[in-house]
Amino acid sequence: MNSRLLALACLLPSLVAVQAAESPPSRPGIDAPELAALGRYAVGVRMLTLIDRNAVDVRDFDASKGPPPRHDRSLTVDLWYPASGASGAPPETYRDALPGEHGKPVAFEIPGLAVRGARPAPGRYPLVVLSHGYGNATVAMSWLTENLASKGYVVAAIRHQDAYGDPASFPEVLLRRPLDIAFVARSLQISLANEGLIDPDRTALIGYSMGGYGVLTAAGAELDPKGRACAMVPGDSLAPYAKNGERAAELRVENLKAVVAIAPFGGALAAWGATGMLGIRAPLLLIAGDHDRTVDYASGARAFFDAAGNARRYLLTYRGGGHALGLAPVPAQMQHDLWDLSWFEDPVWRKDRIVAINLHMITAFLDRHLKGDESRAAYLDGLVPDSSSGQWTPAPGTPFGAISPGTGDITVWKGFHHRNVEGLELLHAEPAEPVAPPTR
Repeated sequence: MNSRLLALACLLPSLVAVQAAESPPSRPGIDAPELAALGRYAVGVRMLTLIDRNAVDVRDFDASKGPPPRHDRSLTVDLWYPASGASGAPPETYRDALPGEHGKPVAFEIPGLAVRGARPAPGRYPLVVLSHGYGNATVAMSWLTENLASKGYVVAAIRHQDAYGDPASFPEVLLRRPLDIAFVARSLQISLANEGLIDPDRTALIGYSMGGYGVLTAAGAELDPKGRACAMVPGDSLAPYAKNGERAAELRVENLKAVVAIAPFGGALAAWGATGMLGIRAPLLLIAGDHDRTVDYASGARAFFDAAGNARRYLLTYRGGGHALGLAPVPAQMQHDLWDLSWFEDPVWRKDRIVAINLHMITAFLDRHLKGDESRAAYLDGLVPDSSSGQWTPAPGTPFGAISPGTGDITVWKGFHHRNVEGLELLHAEPAEPVAPPTR
């Protein structure tokens, strides 16, 4: 081998690694289950600013001065949508920062495939409102926002104003998460419908961690007025939005067809009491790791699944998985410190594998309940709960990468590769009573 070929051979592994690192996380890898793949649309992205007039603000609460003050609250929303394409325009590179171990923000970049300001593709699409985790960034969930937009969804991700690491700010988060989600959903159901971009009658909510607390509450879970969550918010400011409160209706999102909560917060505070989850009537998909050390699995997602008895509901569990199920694979800038890496990566599961599985299951769930595609039910209903127990003896000549059809005596989960469906559990339950149609 001559010196030039030897040098090239030595460079190839690093070149492959760089190319892999530069691939948008919304484009799943070769071992992804069937429905994780990108859809047929190009993707556009733009930024909106919404003003919630006269919003309650407990950050400056002083009991000696009376009730909490009210101010106009400005919320930035990142909007991903199906696009007609923008030939020659460069795709986005997303930039943001997350809090470092000692409070200093750590900047990062994530490659994208969306084109800023691209022309929307003709059509009226379902609206998905996304709420990130406490102290997180919307662009760290571009794996989901871009992928769903490519499949014909408009995804609005709220940039919540968290002061992460400041205990005094936590009550503000408990108050504002559900209020921000409900406000953004109401606002966009009007403004984007007027643009002709969305169908406001088809709305979904997705939340990760603290965002999970927010979307469950906005979806109808009734806060316990005597619970710890209400008690933590000063000035008795959350109680009016709790069960039987005079302002509880302000938390509700109309025309809600589906809810997804990833590693949802709230169980440790018993936020909804023993019966509050019965207020959720829209179909619900919970995704969690059974070794979640941050929000707790048993009192969190597992308990929520049992308590939400009035909803069609699913619980996807990553066995051995922790809390970091909602963000993209770790960017290069966050790989030099364990704290930074832990925002993104799970100690057990490959993150690109988590992303691919989440995309597959969320796509099946949303397609069924927002687009009315009942063919997606086969990816969710009737599966063996333990993914590792699925049976399939492929016929001679079956390709190594064949995907399970989930028919006949084949019980490997539909849409998964024969050898790539280990370590998961999916529970499914139907509502205990008929589900009332969503209000308009």
